[in-house]
Amino acid sequence: MTGVHLDPNRAPVAFGRLAIPELFSQLEEADTGKKLRALASLCDLTHDPERLYQVVSEGFLGHLEALLKDQEPAVRTRTCELLHLLTSHNIGRHALLSSPLLPRLALLLDDPSAPCRTRAHRVMNSLAVLPAGADALQSLLAKLMAKVEEAEAEEEVQALLLSTLSCVTRQDALAALACRGVALVACKLSHACSDIRREAAGAMMALSVPVEGKRQVCEAAVLPVLAGLLRDPDVDVQANAAGAIMNAVVITTGKRQCLDLDVLPVLLDLVWERRKDEDEERKRKALVLYSLRALTSLAEAPEGRRRLLEQLPLLVGRTTPEDDPDVCRAAKTAVSVVTWLP
Repeated sequence: MTGVHLDPNRAPVAFGRLAIPELFSQLEEADTGKKLRALASLCDLTHDPERLYQVVSEGFLGHLEALLKDQEPAVRTRTCELLHLLTSHNIGRHALLSSPLLPRLALLLDDPSAPCRTRAHRVMNSLAVLPAGADALQSLLAKLMAKVEEAEAEEEVQALLLSTLSCVTRQDALAALACRGVALVACKLSHACSDIRREAAGAMMALSVPVEGKRQVCEAAVLPVLAGLLRDPDVDVQANAAGAIMNAVVITTGKRQCLDLDVLPVLLDLVWERRKDEDEERKRKALVLYSLRALTSLAEAPEGRRRLLEQLPLLVGRTTPEDDPDVCRAAKTAVSVVTWLP
């Protein structure tokens, strides 16, 4: 008879609702191996929403604070992995935000272990998705900005960091601007990794929402870089770059710079381009909308309006019943601004 196979890397799991309490009791053991096996089994179990809810609702989350301070890097890393799984659901995010774990988790962003740092960033990024999480991370804004300047070797960490900053900045862009956000994020716009370019352009879009952000984007010579990203092979990079340009051209300086850079024909090409595949066309929706709104702002400048009048059929071609309703509405607005008679 074949014996029962037991995974040596995981702790045996009790039946039903006893499993979670039993595994958490094993986390209090002094033996590192036992703790790691218990954490591995907890990570497996918390993929089940019911088990995740049990961890949160029965107050087990607070038991993890000691593990975040554990001397063994593997224990700290596994604990962050478990927290990341817990924060994949809103109930886990809210529970972590109301727990005492956040300050300790922030310290792990400087952990000597690279895997631990990466997983700590994943948790922070999951928290930042919630407005309440982004608000809670405001106190870490200066630290996060300093991390951007450090230029971590791990590309995943850089992308996660910029994504977290985008969420935090959307809550309070002025605070991010005061931390030299535009200058620091601009350095990442030309990175070889498309994930980093995408998140950097997204952060720049968030930074350019207030007037002060628009002004800094223009003064820091960021618009030429953003204009180049409109031709990026990654559609998400293009969309975020178009969004940042859309914000910048609201002010006169932004309009002038973009007209001098000859961005207008590129935006028109992006608006006019269509994909036969519905999924691809759906992915381009944000890019088309941002481009149309940027063109609408550029049409407020006499030179922009003159150039767009020459290309009016391209805009009118996006107002057909076959177009997406949001795109059609944005195109009609652009046409009305271009053709407006004082």
